[in-house]
Formats: sequence, structure tokens, C-alpha cells
Amino acid sequence: MLTKDKVQAFLKEIEVDDLVQNFQVMGNDVYIDMTAHSPAMHEKKKLEAAMKQAFASEFGEEIVLKLKIASPEPSEIQQSQIKGKQIQGIQNIIAIASGKGGVGKSTVAANMAVTLANMGFKVGILDADIYGPSVPTMFDTEGAKPITVEVDGKSLMKPIENYGVKMLSIGYFSGANQAVVWRGPMASKALNQMIRDAAWGELDFLLIDLPPGTGDIHLSIIQEVPVTGAVIVSTPQHVALADVKKGIAMFQMESINIPVLGLIENMSYFTPEELPDNKYYIFGNQGAQFLAEDLGIPVLGEIPLVQSIRESGDVGRPAALQENSKIAEIYRTTTQNMIESLVERNKNLPATEAVKITTMAGCSPKNKKV
Repeated sequence: MLTKDKVQAFLKEIEVDDLVQNFQVMGNDVYIDMTAHSPAMHEKKKLEAAMKQAFASEFGEEIVLKLKIASPEPSEIQQSQIKGKQIQGIQNIIAIASGKGGVGKSTVAANMAVTLANMGFKVGILDADIYGPSVPTMFDTEGAKPITVEVDGKSLMKPIENYGVKMLSIGYFSGANQAVVWRGPMASKALNQMIRDAAWGELDFLLIDLPPGTGDIHLSIIQEVPVTGAVIVSTPQHVALADVKKGIAMFQMESINIPVLGLIENMSYFTPEELPDNKYYIFGNQGAQFLAEDLGIPVLGEIPLVQSIRESGDVGRPAALQENSKIAEIYRTTTQNMIESLVERNKNLPATEAVKITTMAGCSPKNKKV
């Protein structure tokens, strides 16, 4: 029979007794109240999974572990984290990132933006890839120039708008064939102006399409605005996933601590149009799934390698706008999963850092124990 003394001894053995505030044993049910090391959602999930596995191994599958994991009080390090000031009117700022170039991150960001707009959200996208802006091409707005508007006595840039998405990019200010040859501080200053000196208005989501890697631009974004969460894009092959780990590690640094909402596997498989039931895993199979399991983050979606996605991006009409198509359905499911992960993140992090979503557009958070 399971006793309180046995549970207490086991908690000490697995070295989590200092995290436990209270526990009770009632038959085969064990109730434990504990505090996580970090308020980050992925840390809580990892702790919950490790506890359940440890208890099942020690006491058997018939024991039901019921955990209540609280967020810790902010430490001195957390209080000094790199956080920017909230942008008035913007509810959630989502960084779309990758550790490696060429994985289709901008394509994913563009299609998620139009999907969110079609779901009824107010959406903006900031093209933070100063040296390789692609938003003007992907949204068929090349050659457009933001105008200046007066807001509360201040002159601000009015974002370009198409398909229900507001956009700003350095591509609107430089010529189509003009190279942007700037050092880091100059690029960061231009980026900060597009964030702060723009009339974004009321937005449910501002997606920030980050450049590949980890560097000046990423740090500038983190310093300038409080990023609600990050979405990581990768392809399945090992060389891409190795770089993705570094990108995720940047967001999870103690001084940054931005929740990773999930991983999107782009170019996941190839299905020929004439053989719709066939899947060919050109770049490998389930690479993102294995990485996500290791890191304790969800896989939000698997985007196939489809010719129409590339063609749609080239002509400036994102593939997610193709009504009743398979690819539009995949992007919608992926976007819904991102929203569910975001709702869970906002529910479990301190209120000062979390922003509630007031309209779910048909989505509901998954019932997950946290």
C-alpha cells in the first residue's frame, strides 16, 4: 500500500522535495502541489512529464499522480530580463524565427498572417529581415510607399495593407534592386522606427518575421518589445534541426525567457498532384517531432512541399488564400494550434507578461493539465 512516508522518501530521492509545498495520498491517488523552476510553459511541461514518468516507474501505472504546478516568484535575474515596452493597441507579438536560412520561414509567416486575418483577427506583420526583405513580394505590394499620418499630434508611418494584413518592411523604403549595406546599429535603429513610429492601430497579432540565426536584430526586437511567444520554423533534415536548437536556446536563455509556442515543420513531405495519397519524405521523416519531444515543445503543424505554395508566394498571393484547398486547411489547423498554445501560455504565465485573447474565432484551448 502506498503511504505518505514512501512518497516523501521518493520525492527526496529524485531531488524535488524542495519544490513541493504540500502533498496528500488518498488510496491510489497522489496529490502534489509544487513550484516550477521557471514560469516558462515548456519548463512546467517538462517537470510534469518527468514527475509522471518517475512515479509510474517507481510505484506502477495504477498510481494516479495529480499535479498542481505553480509559477515561481520572479527572481532578481528574471526581474532584470531584457523586456521592452508594450506597444499600445497590440495584444500579442509573435516572433517567427528559425536558426537557419532557406527553411521557408517568411512563407510560413505570410500564410499564417492571412490565415489569422481570414479567421477574423486584426493582424500585422513586420518584416524584420533588414537585408533580405520578402514581405513586399509575398503580399504583392512591391513599389508601395507608406504615407505619413498624424496620430495624437505625432507623425507616424501608415503600414501598407493587403489581404486584411498591415505590413511594414525595409523593402518599402529601399529600391527593389538596391542592397541594404548597414552595420548592426543602423539596421536596429531602422527596425525600431518601424515598430515604434508606425500607426499599427488595434491588432490582435503582430507577427515579426525575423532573419535567420541569432544576432543584433533578434536582440533589438527583444529589447524593444515584449514578445509574447516565438514560433520556430524548420525543415526535417538534421543540419537544419541542429541550427534550430540554437535558435530555441536563445529564446530560452534566462535573461530572455520568451516562451516557445511550438515548432512548424516546413517542406515536411512531398505529395505529387497525380498521386494525392503518396507522401515522399525528401528531407527526412519526423525530425521536428523528435526534436520537439526532446525539448518539451509542441509541433504546431507539418507543411508539405507543394509547388503552388512557391508559385503563390512569387506572385504575391499567399497559398492559404486558396479557398477549400488542402494547403489552406493545413495552414488553418497549424494556426489554430498556435493560438491554442498561445492561450495556454497566457493562462500560465504571470499576468504582467500575459495578454488574454478575447476572440477565439472558432478555436478553443486544449484541455491539458499544467
